[in-house]
Amino acid sequence: MAHLSYVNIFARDVVALSGFYSEVFGFPEIEAIRSPIFRGIDAGHCAIGFNAPDAYELLTLQDFSNPTGAGFLLNIDVDTVEEVDAMVPKAVEMGATLIKAPYHTYYNWYQAVLLDPEGNVFRINKMLD
Repeated sequence: MAHLSYVNIFARDVVALSGFYSEVFGFPEIEAIRSPIFRGIDAGHCAIGFNAPDAYELLTLQDFSNPTGAGFLLNIDVDTVEEVDAMVPKAVEMGATLIKAPYHTYYNWYQAVLLDPEGNVFRINKMLD
């Protein structure tokens, strides 16, 4: 059976952006895979990788190196509503932009929508019972 191992994000500054997610969510770096153009962090059930722009050429993706708009939505689940409320201001303090303050969704989640310091969309979620 297949499973998701990594979600990779192209980043202008892999050190700063991986550090942002590590600091806000407490995800530790996977130092064994560190390179000059890559950082990885352990996000629990999968990892988040951060690729420098040099990786576009390495992966033969030069024609796709200038994306526009939201290319993906990273979802990070937490255990309580209180954690959502606590992590949002921490993320903003660390350079995130709040797009939608924590709210209850029609599908019974409590979530906030933000942009990380490089403009990537992410949500902090608590799935409610």
